[in-house]
Amino acid sequence: MKYLVHLSRIIVGVLFIISGLIKLNDPTGFSFKLEEYFSEGVLNMPALVPYALGIALFVVIFEVVLGVALLVGFKPKWTVWSLLLMIVFFTFLTFYSAYFNKVTDCGCFGDALKLTPWQSFFKDVALLVFILILFFGLKYIQPILKPMVGALTVFIAYSLCLFMGYWVLNHLPLKDFRAYKIGTNIQKGMEFPEGAARSVYEMNFVYKVNGKEQNFGEKDLMSLPAGAEFVRREDKLISQGYVPPIHDFTIELDGEDFTEEMLNEPKVVMLISYDLQKAKADGLSQLEAFSKKAQAKGYKVLGMTASPIEDIAKFRKENGITFDYYFCDATTLKTIERANPSIVVLHKGTIVDKKHWNDIDDVKL
Repeated sequence: MKYLVHLSRIIVGVLFIISGLIKLNDPTGFSFKLEEYFSEGVLNMPALVPYALGIALFVVIFEVVLGVALLVGFKPKWTVWSLLLMIVFFTFLTFYSAYFNKVTDCGCFGDALKLTPWQSFFKDVALLVFILILFFGLKYIQPILKPMVGALTVFIAYSLCLFMGYWVLNHLPLKDFRAYKIGTNIQKGMEFPEGAARSVYEMNFVYKVNGKEQNFGEKDLMSLPAGAEFVRREDKLISQGYVPPIHDFTIELDGEDFTEEMLNEPKVVMLISYDLQKAKADGLSQLEAFSKKAQAKGYKVLGMTASPIEDIAKFRKENGITFDYYFCDATTLKTIERANPSIVVLHKGTIVDKKHWNDIDDVKL
């Protein structure tokens, strides 16, 4: 039992540190995942959505601190109880997500390692087993450092995590694991390899018949009851095929698609704000001056947002914006860049530079 506890201690401690640091590298991305969990369609806790970023920071820092505390043997009873409560909660969450197919990626390891809902659940079950071993073998968890040194080590870990969180929130992730990292060619990222399996969907059509909604398959459409009124179409995924690393990327203006045209331009700057109402005012105030600087150097400047036309018109009028805002899906824009607003420089579809609005003066043009 003693050696099993020692092994479990190393495995759990290391995994919690790695998992926490990967998410701490991109806490905004983890907060987007928490917003998905808090949404009405999942846990139905929309009141927590505004606090998602704060919760995300607390969770990831707590993960790292618990991992360090376990490895050095600092307050083992408190540490193991905290680990147990956390893993029980996460195991429930990943099971709920997998069983009801609510969230397709738990975000356990950020964008560095994608896990399916069931893989996330079984990973948590394995961790739960290791933590239960620690729980029942608590007497074998002895400090490897003197009390004051152990406490100082945990405090230093906590302080470094705070600094790292502050840094990445005010700049960019230290390591970019996303599909839109510098050096990526967007066109190639959207390619579908020849012979790759395609996803198979079952289409279901909902019609209102005599005041009640009824489901009809594709084969039933030729024999719909008289007076049937179309309500919606529901697509059910039967088998998952190949999904390109980059999908749902568009550059649209007034219903016209400019994606291919803009991705073939040698000099393009995208000023990204997935939601103009949520964008930082200090960052937005710098965009017009920067756009003029970029245009003077021959760049096409594109505002990119998922905000409604009314918000765009109001924002442009209030801030004297002269460049156009093009439409792109909000989730895609959040994936491209975490800062709101942020700057992305393209050369014929290849991302050559990305910056947080705090670093707008450092953009390479």
